[in-house]
Amino acid sequence: MTRYLVSIDLGTTNTALAYAAPGADRLELFSIDQLVAPGEVAGAPLLPSVRYHPLEGELADAALQLPWQQRDVAGLKQVVTGRLARTLGAQTPGRLVASSKSWLSHPGVDRMAPILPWGADPEVPKVSPVAASASYLAHLRAAWNTRFPHAPLERQQIVLTIPASFDEGARALTLEAARMAGLPSLSLLEEPQAALYDWLYRHRATLVDELAATRLVLVADVGGGTTDFTLVKVELDAGVPKLTRIGVGNHLILGGDNMDLALAHLLEPRLAGQNETAAPQRMSAARLAQLTERARAAKERLLAADAPEQATVTLLGSGSRLIGASRSAALAREEVERIVLDGFFPLNPEQEAPRRGRGALVEFGLPYASDPAITRHLAGFLRQHAAAARDALGLPDDGRLPVPDALLLNGGVFRADALAQRLADTLAAWRGQPLKVLHNDDPDVAVARGGVAYSLARQGMAPAIESGAARSYYLLLDGENVPGELLHTVCILPRGTKAGTEVRLAQRTFALRLGRPVRFHLVSSIADPGGRPPGAGDLVELPASEAVRLPAIATVLRGVDSAARTEIPVQLAAALSEVGTLEVHSLAADGSDQRWQLEFQLRGLEEEAEPELGAALPAQLIEALARIDRIFGTRSKQVDSREVRQLRGTLEHLLGARERWTTPLLRRLFDALIARAKGRRRSAEHERVWLNLVGYSLRPGFGHPLDDWRIEQLWPLFEAGAQYHKDSQVRAEWWTLWRRVAGGLDTEAQLRLLDDFAFNLQADPDERAHRPATLVDGNEDDMLRLGASLERIPAAYKDEIGNWLVDRIMATPAPGAKADAKTTARYARYLWALARVGARRPLHGSAHEVASAGAAQQWLESLLQLDWKKIEPAGFAAAHLARKTGDRTRDISEAVREAVLNRLTGTGAPASWPAMVREVLELDQASETRMLGEALPPGLKLLH
Repeated sequence: MTRYLVSIDLGTTNTALAYAAPGADRLELFSIDQLVAPGEVAGAPLLPSVRYHPLEGELADAALQLPWQQRDVAGLKQVVTGRLARTLGAQTPGRLVASSKSWLSHPGVDRMAPILPWGADPEVPKVSPVAASASYLAHLRAAWNTRFPHAPLERQQIVLTIPASFDEGARALTLEAARMAGLPSLSLLEEPQAALYDWLYRHRATLVDELAATRLVLVADVGGGTTDFTLVKVELDAGVPKLTRIGVGNHLILGGDNMDLALAHLLEPRLAGQNETAAPQRMSAARLAQLTERARAAKERLLAADAPEQATVTLLGSGSRLIGASRSAALAREEVERIVLDGFFPLNPEQEAPRRGRGALVEFGLPYASDPAITRHLAGFLRQHAAAARDALGLPDDGRLPVPDALLLNGGVFRADALAQRLADTLAAWRGQPLKVLHNDDPDVAVARGGVAYSLARQGMAPAIESGAARSYYLLLDGENVPGELLHTVCILPRGTKAGTEVRLAQRTFALRLGRPVRFHLVSSIADPGGRPPGAGDLVELPASEAVRLPAIATVLRGVDSAARTEIPVQLAAALSEVGTLEVHSLAADGSDQRWQLEFQLRGLEEEAEPELGAALPAQLIEALARIDRIFGTRSKQVDSREVRQLRGTLEHLLGARERWTTPLLRRLFDALIARAKGRRRSAEHERVWLNLVGYSLRPGFGHPLDDWRIEQLWPLFEAGAQYHKDSQVRAEWWTLWRRVAGGLDTEAQLRLLDDFAFNLQADPDERAHRPATLVDGNEDDMLRLGASLERIPAAYKDEIGNWLVDRIMATPAPGAKADAKTTARYARYLWALARVGARRPLHGSAHEVASAGAAQQWLESLLQLDWKKIEPAGFAAAHLARKTGDRTRDISEAVREAVLNRLTGTGAPASWPAMVREVLELDQASETRMLGEALPPGLKLLH
């Protein structure tokens, strides 16, 4: 059966579907049935990409009836999707799920976890970014199948569009959302290309004339959540235009949402009835989201061709005071033009690159671009692709910025004529002459239509764009790199490689272990180091600033002779799949047909990591491993207790001071120790040393390939307990071990540790009499350090722990004129633990798991009662409780922030403490070490 050609634009703001009937070349927009009012269904070409989670009893089931049987992919009983959801979300704060597409590319949270609506009250049902995206696709599928019951959507030829800058993780999660929606088979197409395909298709009859004088087209796609740039080279081949995509930009969470948020910030103090020069009374995150929706509507009115001088923005009250508590403020057209035009589209005559540093627009947990000026990002993009652009334009390398001679604008932002004209004027000024603007008659649906045009082009029925991999992919060869330095890599797939073409690194062979998980770490880059595109297998020194980290890829290599051999020589092969995602395989180098696919790991954190291959290790490692085997090996050896106790010193003598042991070295030591875990049972001395070295070698529990596998090997020992649990030093080393590796433990394991933490600190005598034999006793200091390190436990538990800590802190006698060592130590223990438990930015946990802002604020109010000059750790703890994230869901009130800043300044605290409270900053090394409790291995950097 001939299938429909279908294209879906899963947008940040709106979702659209276009199609062509079998045998036809006319593109149609699908009218999507959706609720427009309670009980009222209407069709529209756009489905707003939002969900509303109503209060129980707020809406009757009949009011939400659609022409098909409803089943939410996230399992919620009642959900509103589309136009009615946007309307209800503008009226009731904290129940609207928006911008889920932006969350798909945010590695700082678990994108499979139910975290949206971000910052909503606990009683509001939540969904994951993937499930939210899946629900919009499921709505389209149901609407289509109702209209075309004999041609189900899942059986059609589907193209799903995505930002060109989406990395492999975001692409794979998009495919997972489609699978959840019942659309397992489809292709991915980059949105800027789709927009150009739409233009090419609409002008196919006059294409030669339209592009006769064009050599390089810039597609600038600024949507609700992302900004995407693409360069397409135009050549005349026998008088027929030949188009080749030659460059794409890096991922930018920057678009209409940021503009709406900037206007909401302008309106916030006005709606509170305050003077704008005074410190504003901050709204909750939910109320700000509501205001942002209203600001969006006002922006669209005031940037239209026939815009009024001003618009009124009204924010309704809530509950029974819906109307009576409403507030209004005027927004002038001049203000919108100043903020949006000059703030986001400055003329930038100096052709400045984007400015580094953290900008003010950091809200709702999303890592928005630090510089909001789209024209500065554009200048940086053109500079990155200067060599290819000059070649396309036929320009000499005279040091000037090469500017395309044609421009296609796409995205809902450019519905505003003023914004479209500003970007065209900016490029014309840079170029020194006007450029051709390719007219986009409807930016809202061009991408959806372009996906169908792309499918027609693949059938030879429409103009096509040649394109392959948008970026080059590299395998990291070592991990001793920090931002700003060079990464040692090997190119596994050069930019431009055609889809379906497998590239094999025949000249590179790696030795990989059989029967054990093996992980690789990749980066991608749109840059050409050295000014030329790399070739497959080339060793490349890649600037870290130009690299984008990808999720780890992994497999377990199993072969028919795995019992006979522990390692096998392999080569790597990579390809861009027809779906548009990167595929990597390892191939047996012995000529056999063995092949293993390496799959991306998308769950959990994507920490800074070091690859397994190529890391330099000290020559004395073999001797060090032999000493470990002598102490803990299976063969019986006469080793006296003194030699056991001195093992750590022996290793330092061989390998150098352990503070300088690198992460690859530490993990090799761990592997040797875990393989000889039974040897720890020989004596209390054995167990003490083994526990100490194992914890130190695996700290902080993540950051190196195979660390998740190593944690899997270590965790079963917890349930067995310590062998010599009556030895006080064994008990201390036991809890130090689990505190050190806590960052690698999942939520379930951390909750299990929390049980023992609570028992050791709070169990009454009767409970202690029935202590399980495997539950190791822990003193207060050990338990405080352990409990504070459990960053993946739910926020409610952190609130409870924090309240307990504050009670103990406030019950501690105030220090006298002369420092009392016992009191000082008590304050230090509790305040350090409180800093970790209440940290606004966790070291390894997800942002949605931090203690509540309300609890942190209460704790700060208590700490402000202490004398910070006499109790120095109070300032340290306060700085982390008040640390600014830019996400008002996590941030404390401005009034308390000012009080903390004043106290820090007045007590002479280190400059980095008030700095992290005043603005969004990364921790300096000293603060990071103090928060973690010890230094990280050299070369390992936590990502925040």
